[in-house]
Amino acid sequence: MKVMIDLCIVPLGVGVSLSPYVAACEKVLAEAGLKSSLHAYGTNIEGEWEAVFAAVKRCHEAVHAMGAPRITTTIKLGTRTDRAQSMEEKVRSVQEKLGA
Repeated sequence: MKVMIDLCIVPLGVGVSLSPYVAACEKVLAEAGLKSSLHAYGTNIEGEWEAVFAAVKRCHEAVHAMGAPRITTTIKLGTRTDRAQSMEEKVRSVQEKLGA
């Protein structure tokens, strides 16, 4: 099953700057071959359910390996069975309506 998620992983107990941890997760997603789009407060990811959630687990493992004793993660997700839809299509649909 295809899934689209919005992922926000926040390591706790590591100080204020989180960009090294975000970069580590972005590398995990790239290595997994998943389509992703980084934004200011998270990352949108699309792919097969098992692959996406295996990558989320690997992100947690990578962040813990960097010394984070705790992690809090927020995931919003959606699935469709009526048709395939990409992240770009969802955004383009709204942009078209704004332009009309």
